[in-house]
Amino acid sequence: INITIPDSVTSIGLCAFEYCSSLTNITIPNSVTSIGKGAFSNCTSLTSINVDSNNEKYMSDKGVLYTKDKKSLIQYPCKKEGTEYIILQGVTSIGYGAFSNCTSLTSITIPNGVTSIGNFAFCRCTNLTNITVPNSVTSIGWYAFYCCTYLTNITIPNSVTSIGDSAFKDCTSLTSITIPNSVTSIGNDVFNGCISLTSINVDSNNEKYMSDNGVLYTKD
Repeated sequence: INITIPDSVTSIGLCAFEYCSSLTNITIPNSVTSIGKGAFSNCTSLTSINVDSNNEKYMSDKGVLYTKDKKSLIQYPCKKEGTEYIILQGVTSIGYGAFSNCTSLTSITIPNGVTSIGNFAFCRCTNLTNITVPNSVTSIGWYAFYCCTYLTNITIPNSVTSIGDSAFKDCTSLTSITIPNSVTSIGNDVFNGCISLTSINVDSNNEKYMSDNGVLYTKD
């Protein structure tokens, strides 16, 4: 199924096409100036998102949806060809559900300069084995890496201050994780269902959290 949005549309709302599982292609016209969070997330047959070249707010780079200034990656199509993806340089935020259910991807490169990993950003990327969070990231959103079942290790850099609810929930292959000095907020159920996790280590200088024999506690 292909959808062409007419040139009269100026706004696409929150989660407008989310879970449209038969949608394969979509074209966004020049007229669109607002796209809500998760508008095209979890569209498991989507191969490309095309944007009219005259659109002043958004652009497409080889089928991947970005803001025109290339500072925000909005949506990677779930069925885009290839197993590896390098996010464009200059991006500062990875949007809500940007890679959610992109099960073909094994490696994603996040460039230095990204400060925010949005809610559900890499949710259910079940074949993702290689990802590095750069030391520019300050926040990891809710369910950001939920159910990344092949992810065996991840390093949280000493720039991150907050880790959202269920950020690593059901990462069943994750064996160990270290929480740096910088983290001041850890949400609920962050490591729930991580059945291979043997220890959670915390930097000794962290003022909010501590680890006792691999078990995570608040410092008090």
